[in-house]
Amino acid sequence: MDGTFQFPILSVIVFTPIVAAVIMLLMDGKQRDLIRGVAITAAGIMLVLSAVVFFGYNDQVANGPLKADLDALETSDGQFKATEMFERGLAFEEKVTWVSSLGINYHLAVDGLNAPMVLLTGMVTVAGVLISWRIDDRTREFMAFFMLLVAGVYGVFVAIDMFVLFFFYELAIFPMYLLIATWGWVKLREYAAMKLTLYILIGSVIALVGVIAMYFVAGNYFTENPQFLPTGEQAYNFSMIHFMRAAEAGAFNVAGYAGIETLTFAKLWFPFIFIGFAILAGVFPFHNWSPDGHVAAPTAVSMIHAGVLMKLGAYAALRAGVQLLPEGAQVHLPWIVFLTLVNVVYGAFIAFRQRDFKYVIGFSSVSHMGLVSMGFASMNLIGMTGAGLQMFSHGAMTALFFGCVGMVYDRAHTRDIPSLGGFAKKMPWVAVAFVVGGLTSMGMPGLSGFIAEFPIFTGMWNASENISLQIGSFTLTNYYSIIVILSALAIVITAAYVLRVTGQVFFGEFDAEKYPEVGDIAITDRIILFLLGTPLLILGLYPAIMAPMIEMGVRPVLAILGGGA
Repeated sequence: MDGTFQFPILSVIVFTPIVAAVIMLLMDGKQRDLIRGVAITAAGIMLVLSAVVFFGYNDQVANGPLKADLDALETSDGQFKATEMFERGLAFEEKVTWVSSLGINYHLAVDGLNAPMVLLTGMVTVAGVLISWRIDDRTREFMAFFMLLVAGVYGVFVAIDMFVLFFFYELAIFPMYLLIATWGWVKLREYAAMKLTLYILIGSVIALVGVIAMYFVAGNYFTENPQFLPTGEQAYNFSMIHFMRAAEAGAFNVAGYAGIETLTFAKLWFPFIFIGFAILAGVFPFHNWSPDGHVAAPTAVSMIHAGVLMKLGAYAALRAGVQLLPEGAQVHLPWIVFLTLVNVVYGAFIAFRQRDFKYVIGFSSVSHMGLVSMGFASMNLIGMTGAGLQMFSHGAMTALFFGCVGMVYDRAHTRDIPSLGGFAKKMPWVAVAFVVGGLTSMGMPGLSGFIAEFPIFTGMWNASENISLQIGSFTLTNYYSIIVILSALAIVITAAYVLRVTGQVFFGEFDAEKYPEVGDIAITDRIILFLLGTPLLILGLYPAIMAPMIEMGVRPVLAILGGGA
C-alpha cells in the first residue's frame, strides 16, 4: 500500500502537545482559565486528528485495498514476505532524514496495531485535561508537563525508527516523575515517583542496550549482503523495516553467538528486550511499581498511566521483541507465559484484598495487563488479535475506573472502601459508569472485555498442542490449556471484587453528615464518563470496528514467527 499522505497528520498529533506545553509555560501562571483553554484546545485537536487516523486506516481495511494487498503477499514467493506485509501495511507515513551519519530517520506511520492506540491516547488525553480542571496549584506547570507526557506516548506509538521510539519513550518518563512527585498524594508521592522512574528507566536502558547490539549485528549482516537492503537505499539505518529484513533473513539466528555453540543473538537478547519494555506493562515480578504509582499519582496521571502508558510498554515489547527477534520469541515466550499467569491470578487476588479504592484498580490493571502478554505468547492470529483488543479495552476501562475514583475522592476526601456507601444516590452518573467498567472488567458479553478476553483464551487453548517447553531433559507439552483453566480463576475473583466494591461504595445507606460535600458531578465530568464508557459498549457490540484492523497489524508478526498470516 502507498502510505504517503500529503498532510503530516502524525507529526501534527505528536507536536501539538509540545507546542501547547511551550505556549503554556510562556503564559502568566495566574491566567488559569486561559491555560486550561489552551490545554483542552490542544487535547481536542489531538482527539479529532487521532480519530481521523483511526477511521482513515479502518476504511483502508474495510473497503479492501489494504487487505487485498496483504492477501496477495500471502501467496507470493518473495524472500521478505513478512517485511513486505509490514511495509505495505503502513499508512499516513512520514519519513525525513534526521542524522544520516548515524542512520537515524524521523520515520512515523500507523498500522493495525498502533492506530487503535493513537485513538485511545486522544480519548484519555481529553479526559485527563477535563478531570484536572479544578487543579489550582501551579496549573500552568501541571498542564505543560501533562502535555509533554502525552507527546512522548504518541511518539512511541507512531515511531517506525527505533531511535525515534526510544527518544519519545524516555521523553514520557521525565514528566511522569514530576507530575507524581509534585502533584501526587502527599503520603506516597516521592517514594512512588522515584520507584516508578527507576523501574522504567532501568528496564528501558536494558532494552536499549539490546537494540543497539541488534543494530550492530544487523549492520554487519547488511555489510556482507547489501543486496538485501530495501530498493534504492545504500545504507543501513534504525528503521524497523531494516531490522525486520535482517530478522527474516536470519541475521539474528546465527549459532555460536558469544562463543557458545548453540546460542544465537535472538535467544540471548530477546528476554532482555521484551521484559525491559514489559516492565512498563507491569509484568511479574517487576510489577510492584505500578500500584504505588497509580495510587500516588493525580487522577489525570493515573488515567493516562494505566490507560495508555502500560500499553506503551506492551506495544514496544511486541514491536522490538516479538516482531524483530522471532526466534527468541519462539524460545522464550513459552516460559514467559508463566509470568503472565501470575500477573492475571495474583493481581486479581491482591485487588480483592484491598481497602483503598485506588489500590483495587491498580492491582486490577496488573491482572488485566497480564492477559495482553498472554495473548502475545499464544503466537497465533486469534490470541494476538485478542491482545490488541485488550490493550484498547483495558485502556478505556481503567481510565474510566480511575476517573470514577477521582470523582468520589474529590468530594468524599477518602478512598477507604468500608467508610463509603450509598454514593449512587448522590452521584448516579459515576455509579452507572463504574458498573459499566466493572462489567467490562468481568468479561461480560456485550462489552469490550469479553470481545478481548475470549480470543486470548481461545488462542491460548488452540496453541496448546503446538507449543512445548524444554527444561533440561524434560519436555513440557500441552500446558497452555492448563494455563487457560487457571487464568479463568481470575474471572471469578474479578467478579467478586468488582461486586464488593460496587456494593460498598455506591449502594447501601448514604451518610449525609459525614460527607456533606458529596453531590452530583459537573458537565465536564459527565463528558469524561461518556467519552471513556461509550467505546466499551461500541466495541463489545460491534467488534468489527477494530478487530479486522488489528488482524492486519498482527499478520506480518505472525508471518515472521513462521505461523503464516
